[in-house]
Amino acid sequence: MKVVLSGGGTGGHIYPALTIGEEICRLRPGTEVLYIGTSTGLEADLVPKAGIPFATVASRGLNRKNLLASMQAAATALGGVWQSMRLLRQFQPQVVVGTGGYVCGPVLLAAFLLGIPTLIQEQNAIAGITNRLLSHVVDGVALGYAEASSRFSSRCCQAVTGNPVRREVLTAQREDSLAQLGLSSSCKTLLVAGGSRGARSINQAMIEVHAALAARQDVQVLHITGKNEYNNVVDELRRRGLEKAPRLFVRPYLHEMPAALAAADLAVFRAGALGIAELTVRGIPAILVPYPHAAENHQEWNARVLANAGAAKVLGDAQLENGLLQETVLALLDDSQQLTAMAEASRALGRPQAAKDIAEWAVKLAK
Repeated sequence: MKVVLSGGGTGGHIYPALTIGEEICRLRPGTEVLYIGTSTGLEADLVPKAGIPFATVASRGLNRKNLLASMQAAATALGGVWQSMRLLRQFQPQVVVGTGGYVCGPVLLAAFLLGIPTLIQEQNAIAGITNRLLSHVVDGVALGYAEASSRFSSRCCQAVTGNPVRREVLTAQREDSLAQLGLSSSCKTLLVAGGSRGARSINQAMIEVHAALAARQDVQVLHITGKNEYNNVVDELRRRGLEKAPRLFVRPYLHEMPAALAAADLAVFRAGALGIAELTVRGIPAILVPYPHAAENHQEWNARVLANAGAAKVLGDAQLENGLLQETVLALLDDSQQLTAMAEASRALGRPQAAKDIAEWAVKLAK
């Protein structure tokens, strides 16, 4: 069996594709996988590191505020369709799976023109423009959230599968993870992460949280700042005399994120679809701070799904400036009953079988 994966621009599109590809190979040993992306997107770095053959086509995003730029992007995409058709004819896949990002447009359109079965996976509660357009030609749409369904064409088959989560996130054990990270099993663990690049608003607001928790014996904090923000956070902690707080662990980046999730009792996160998927499969209560500049405000939509289910509290970026993050963190840490209820609501939203379900669908389309 041969499968083409495509998705690019951000980790939020690339990691789902890699996870789905891994699950397809688990279901069908010996499957050959080709990943098609762009030479400028993050996929050009991440996919080869994952050991997957990688090819590139020309594509770029639409600028809906600039007609000339949009026309140039459309011309580039047409060239990308021709390049994609050439790659697909050479590789001869039985199915093409796209996970979003503008590179998916040329690749899946080319697959449609060649009569190759196609499947797209939409991570967010409000669908991206590329996936919305592709829904008019693809065979199926795997939805991360039921709320996204109305944005897609009714011509294609839709199913709410949830978002694919790495196997390591599902299998990590709490006690082993605490030991691996050097954390205490007698403390509640607050996990803070704003994404690989960090979230300045969250990092700044967390300084006051650290000050409030410094003297507590029952809470430990694992704060992942992002590489760009690490020095600023450490300098501010040093200025406040908090850099040596015994239960504060500040890291620029953490490769052992599955272990951190297994250890967490409460999380402060952005509201990216994959982060939320990992929180919910682990049943972790969360304080979500949606990135205010996300396309079509999709992080706000993602966060509201959890808030409406009772699995998370949602704070806006502007609210972090008035001490509301500190107030919310302390209130939840001191209310074990509410944390338990939020954990149960979060777990009820989790879909640990998502990657397997999507992979099985792709295999079925290939047949």
